[in-house]
Amino acid sequence: MPTLPWVRPNPATPDTSAYVMASRLEVRSRRDVPRFFRQSLTAWGQVRKAPGALGASLEAQLFKGVFFTLSAWESRDALYTYARTEPHKSIMTGLRSTMRGSTFTFWEVPVDRLPISWEDAKRRIDEKAHADEADASRATH
Repeated sequence: MPTLPWVRPNPATPDTSAYVMASRLEVRSRRDVPRFFRQSLTAWGQVRKAPGALGASLEAQLFKGVFFTLSAWESRDALYTYARTEPHKSIMTGLRSTMRGSTFTFWEVPVDRLPISWEDAKRRIDEKAHADEADASRATH
């Protein structure tokens, strides 16, 4: 289970908040894992140079076909600018058909609390997934 350690692409301004995003991405088939992993590394290279990126980490559970991302940004706009910029934009569009499911969660923390622990991020991802499931269940009843 390779984990790319937390990197700090840009220094944080003291006494500010970071906009944090954590995600869980699951591919449909183990056949999709190598391609998804290669594309993840490309996106990883991009985030390491992205304006406004304060930190990032990636965990790949290759045998399960599950990938976790964790990143912190100067602002929501900085995150969304990164997501809309190539190559990330094309990577995510191109991989949509390989996805079984995904969960994204967002929150803010003081920059002096970076890096975020994987334990905290995964707890938040699980809470968001359960809330999404409950919302979907209510919508169908």
